[in-house]
Amino acid sequence: MSLTLHSETSLKPYNSFGLNALARHYTELETLADLPALLASDAYRQGPVLWLGGGSNMLFTRDYPGMVVRMATRGIRVIADTDTHIELEAAAGEAWHDFVLHTLEMGLSGLENLSLIPGTVGASPVQNIGAYGVEVKDVISEVVCADLANGGAEVVLPNSDCRFAYRDSIFKHEAGAHLLVTAVRFRLDKAASLKTAYGDIARELDSRGISAPTARDVSQAVIAIRSQKLPDPAQLGNAGSFFKNPIVDATQAEALLARHPALPHYPAGEGRVKLAAGWLIDQAGLKGYRDGDAGVHAKQALVLVNYGKASGAEIWALAGKVRLTVAQHYGVDIEPEPIVI
Repeated sequence: MSLTLHSETSLKPYNSFGLNALARHYTELETLADLPALLASDAYRQGPVLWLGGGSNMLFTRDYPGMVVRMATRGIRVIADTDTHIELEAAAGEAWHDFVLHTLEMGLSGLENLSLIPGTVGASPVQNIGAYGVEVKDVISEVVCADLANGGAEVVLPNSDCRFAYRDSIFKHEAGAHLLVTAVRFRLDKAASLKTAYGDIARELDSRGISAPTARDVSQAVIAIRSQKLPDPAQLGNAGSFFKNPIVDATQAEALLARHPALPHYPAGEGRVKLAAGWLIDQAGLKGYRDGDAGVHAKQALVLVNYGKASGAEIWALAGKVRLTVAQHYGVDIEPEPIVI
């Protein structure tokens, strides 16, 4: 067994806010062969247990009283190759952006709009990550899991069983609480079918003089856009977009647009409309707001940042202020994206 169990371990290196919470027990799972031993260990059985990926969607407001297990499995393999597409399986511990770049090097298309999103492959279906008109559910064929309620037995969920929705999946609810994502299978096209209609991408490509982009061109445009708008967690602690774009019914959207015609909005299906949370926060006067070392980023209002010494509790209090202020101004609730401990 290659597992090493640590006690009273700082989680600062393992969360993108850079918060110095302690885990009572900490270990890293580098191979699934060690999973049975992990599940049988006293520390695991005593609980509670937190499974951690890249820590880019996590807010620690306190120490963790149980075991934290960081998924560190690696590996990418081709499991199907046809004239039109390739199906790849990537281990849960693979860094997401590195995996995206790997698919581009293979000449594949489908993930380019999701470039530079922090985190791991294993976290991507849990959150159903998305950006610039694409959600990861669009290219996932299957999710491979370990059933923690059945000794870690392998379970393979087809896309249709994952209950994907906006920033949501079965893995975030009780029905999937016993399932640990161990690998994700992606169906990616050999012939590029690019989505460049999103305004920022179109403008960035145009500024580069690119009229017939490749998947790599789109990826580079997305990287440039995200680098301009979003702070690097290595330089300024953050978890990317802290709030989900709210989805409201058409009647409420119509009333809001009558008062605020510039409010960015997008069809969300079934008579519902998605609103831009960043715009709501900005127009409520909170862009660039700072309370001690907890702040709203000056360039992107969706992002809450740690200027160095903020605690998780202080960042969470700031999130509450932002949420309340938006509700008071617009009658809209903006939900946090990160998992809050």
